[in-house]
Amino acid sequence: MRILFVAMAHSIHTARWIAQLRGRGWDLHLFPVESARLHSELHDLTIHDAFGCDHSALPASARVAPAPSESDAPPGDAAGHLAATIRELRPDVVHALELLKAGHLVCQARARLEGAHPPWIATSWGSEIALLGRLPQYALALREVLEGCDYFACECQRDVALARAHGLRGEVLPVLPGAGGFDLDALDALRQPGPPSARRLVLLKGYQGWAGRALVGLRGLERATPCLEGYRIVVYSADAEVALAAHLVSQDTGMSIDIAAERPHLEMLGLHGRARVSIGLSLGDGISTSLLEAMVMGSFPVQSRSSCAQEWMSDGVNALFVHPNDPDEVAAAVRRALTDDRLVDRASELNQRRARERFDTSVVGPQAAALYERAAVGAASATRP
Repeated sequence: MRILFVAMAHSIHTARWIAQLRGRGWDLHLFPVESARLHSELHDLTIHDAFGCDHSALPASARVAPAPSESDAPPGDAAGHLAATIRELRPDVVHALELLKAGHLVCQARARLEGAHPPWIATSWGSEIALLGRLPQYALALREVLEGCDYFACECQRDVALARAHGLRGEVLPVLPGAGGFDLDALDALRQPGPPSARRLVLLKGYQGWAGRALVGLRGLERATPCLEGYRIVVYSADAEVALAAHLVSQDTGMSIDIAAERPHLEMLGLHGRARVSIGLSLGDGISTSLLEAMVMGSFPVQSRSSCAQEWMSDGVNALFVHPNDPDEVAAAVRRALTDDRLVDRASELNQRRARERFDTSVVGPQAAALYERAAVGAASATRP
């Protein structure tokens, strides 16, 4: 099986998804969609770089391929380089991890290919359809991708219905977490011993921008200050605006707030494994990988209800869902999660059970592999006389 991924090569989500396919004897290839520093966890695959990416972090097991010998695409013509790569590589499956950059690039490349195309899987990431799909400037690109892909994958049934409304014609693949599964046995060592209710750490996802709402989270924490005495707050993935706001909130309230520097994925999981509560707020999301990280590490999730996490979890049972723009709702959820030990400890038990059933690598890995086998078999059947 030869698979060509078209994806954001700097993303840990890309690296984790591909990692679960290693060890099968498959021939894995990656075409980055933009210039970036390629992720250090991209192992055992070949990179086809049309952007002059920073390869300094790549491990020795990742090979950088020369430019396709038959390519006549000029510099900067990423779609032409991708089309030439597909012609020369002849993959069994092309998989776009994300729609608006990766999927659109595949659309442009396919328009330059003559004859039969390899089957194409398009995976929706995060809030692409649920949020950006509501904006007219993205509607045409989304429709082009969804009408063109042969197979569609996503993290929730909500996005299946939305994709069909945006023109999806291809086959819908089983719902899976977009960043792959977790090795739960290996992660046990990163969890703080004892019940989660004994932990004295609160995590806040620091994304603030077109979707992220970390500043609302900070306002919610500020309003819950009396309940946070004795707790340390850590804000991760924060930009300068969020870091400044966190510093001011800390000064005004006396709360201990730290900004976490960028760190390896296992270290981030370790933070969730020492946290009582993990907060993630955005105007839209898929299942939210940070929520899954909290879930598998025993931290109680406070999550915006604009994600599709409610298909996977129950409000008031193993998570609390809030409006992403309402600091009062956030504050109320934080107060409850900090004062109700039984809720937090019971949620951890339920979430561990759910994680074993649906998110362990032993479950997700074979399901992920089956997506490619299904696509390759479908392509073979279509060409058989």
